[in-house]
Amino acid sequence: MTPEPNSSQPNASESIATVETLNGANPNRPAEQGTIVATAEPEKSLPQASSRKVLSPQYPTQTTAEMSGSVLILGSIATMIIGLANDVVWIGLIGAIAAIGISLRLMWPNWGKIWVQVIPPAWRTLIVACFGLLAGIVGLLMLSGTNTEPGSRNIQINWDAIGALGELIGALGQILIAILGVYVAWRQYVISKDLTIQQNRITQQQTIDAYFQGVSDLALDEQGFLEDWPQERAIAEGRTAAIMSSVDAEGKAKILRFLSQSRLVTPLQRDRLLGRPILDGNGGYAEDRDYGIRVIDLNVMLAGADLASTDLRWTDLSDANLVRANLSKCDLVKANLSRAVLYDANLSRADLKAAILFYGSIDTASPRSRNESPNYKTGEYTGAVLERADFTGVKRLSEEQRQYCCAWCGSKSRETIPGGCDGIPNKLGR
Repeated sequence: MTPEPNSSQPNASESIATVETLNGANPNRPAEQGTIVATAEPEKSLPQASSRKVLSPQYPTQTTAEMSGSVLILGSIATMIIGLANDVVWIGLIGAIAAIGISLRLMWPNWGKIWVQVIPPAWRTLIVACFGLLAGIVGLLMLSGTNTEPGSRNIQINWDAIGALGELIGALGQILIAILGVYVAWRQYVISKDLTIQQNRITQQQTIDAYFQGVSDLALDEQGFLEDWPQERAIAEGRTAAIMSSVDAEGKAKILRFLSQSRLVTPLQRDRLLGRPILDGNGGYAEDRDYGIRVIDLNVMLAGADLASTDLRWTDLSDANLVRANLSKCDLVKANLSRAVLYDANLSRADLKAAILFYGSIDTASPRSRNESPNYKTGEYTGAVLERADFTGVKRLSEEQRQYCCAWCGSKSRETIPGGCDGIPNKLGR
C-alpha cells in the first residue's frame, strides 16, 4: 500500500507556488529561464521552500526598526519617570533627552513628506522665519535685564510673561491657521476656475466645429460648389451672426480665417444665369470686386468686436463694419481692409505688413462713400475709413500706407501714426 502523505507537509503544487512566489514569478505566466517550475523529488525541495517561506517577511527591516524605536521610546519614558519619582535629575534628563531624540528620529521621514505635500513652497520659508522670530523674541526677553534680579547674574524666568507670550503665540497660531484655510479655499477656487475655463474652451471649439460643418454642408451640395441660392446664403449669414456673438476673440479669429480661406466672404465672379462661380484658369475662383456676390456678407457682425492679439493673416475683411473694434496687437499681415469701416477702431501695435487699405494709386485713392461706387482701377472710394482710429505703435507700416492714413484719418489720428505726417496734407479736412 502506498503510504498516505503527511497532512502537515505541503504537497508538490503548494511548494511550486511558494517557490514561484518567492522568486517573483506569476503563476499564470509561462515559465522563464532560471525560474523554478517543478522538481522531480518534491520531498527534498519541501524543507527549502518551507524555510524560505518562514524566513522571508515582507518588510523585515522597516518593521524591526519601528518596533525597536517604539520599545526604546517606552524605555526612555520609563527611565524619565523613575528619575522624577526618585528625584534623580540626571536619570530623568537622560530619559527625557532619549525620548525626544528617538521620537524625532522616527517622526522626521514622515514629517518631511507632510512638509513637502501639505505646505506650499511659498509658505515654507515664511513659517520657518516666524518660528525663528518668536524664538529670538523669547531669547531676548530671557537674556535681557528684565528677568535678572539686582546683584544676581543668574537668569530668572518670569513665568507670567512666558504665559502671556504663550497666549500671544496661540493667538498668532490661530490667525495663521485661518490664513492657511483662506489660502486653501482660494487655491480650490483657482483650480475650479481653471477647470471651468478649460471646459468652456472645449465647448466653444465643439460649437465652432459644428458651425464649420453646417456651413460646409450648405456650400458643398450636389448642385455645385458655392452655388448662389439666396436661401442658403441667408441661412449661412444667420449662423455666422449668431456664433460671432457667442465666442471669444480667438473663436472669432478662427471663424474669420475659415471664411476667408474658403472664399466664402470674397466677392466672386458668377454666371449670371446659373449663379455659379467662374474659374480663373489657375485652379481657383475669379474675384469680381465690382459686381461679385459673397456667400456670407459680414456687414455689421464685427462692429465693436474684441479681436485683440489674434491671428488675422490673409483674412478678407473688405467692406466689413469694424466701428470701435479692438484690433490691438493683431497680426494683419496681407489682410484685406479695403472699404472696411475702421472708425474709432483700436489698431495700436498691430502688424500691417502688406495689408490692403485701398486699391489703385495713392494719389487718387480715397475712402469708401455711401453715395459713390468704387473704382478699383483708380482707387477712388476703395479705401478704408480710418477716422479717429488709433495707430499707436503700428508695426511695419509701408510708406504708401502711412501716406494714405495721414491723408484720410483726421487730425486726431494723425498724431498717433508712427513716423509722423509732416508734409502730408489732411484731405479729410477735420
